[in-house]
Amino acid sequence: MKKFLSVCTALLVFFASAPLAQAAADPYVSLSAGLALLQNSDIKEGGVTDEDAIEYGTGYAVNGALGLDGGMYRLEGAVGYQTNDIEVTPGGPVDDDDDVSLSILSFMANGYIDLGMNGSVVEPYVMAGAGVANVTLSDEGEDEGDTVFAYQLGAGVGIQATPNVVLDLGYRYFATADVTYDEIPDGEIDVTVASHNIMAGVRVAF
Repeated sequence: MKKFLSVCTALLVFFASAPLAQAAADPYVSLSAGLALLQNSDIKEGGVTDEDAIEYGTGYAVNGALGLDGGMYRLEGAVGYQTNDIEVTPGGPVDDDDDVSLSILSFMANGYIDLGMNGSVVEPYVMAGAGVANVTLSDEGEDEGDTVFAYQLGAGVGIQATPNVVLDLGYRYFATADVTYDEIPDGEIDVTVASHNIMAGVRVAF
């Protein structure tokens, strides 16, 4: 984990120092949506870990971003939201009529390396990002949230539909630092959060 975070930090520092301003970078906006496959969460309480204690249903994710495209490199600031119903807790399966879910509102700085050849219609890319996320547990209208460090790593392809429009299909591994909830009836707990997200979207240069 520490090695991964160091790589993310190094990538973001590198992107931030890249001469985008000197490369006549083009601004763009992007919007994407897709499936959010939240991994089972471990619960840590009093030094004891209960693995896979919380199970989730398939949810959805949406993201919007403003960025600069400098050719091979891209930088962007993004806002994301995802939500997943909770299907199993340490107390057992959740009734279908109960409204129990986990939602994530994130604010990320992302860096991309586009790997396609100049003039190529299909352009693969890799990316990394870091930021903060508010992770909220909702149980029958009662919410408790925690704001923590978040990071992501991903890859995908962009398809040049028009000179200014790129269609995007990508994968993101999104995770946060452990989330702490201190208003749970049984006392303070730490919860792990990680998600595999499959996204489709559009990027428009202007």
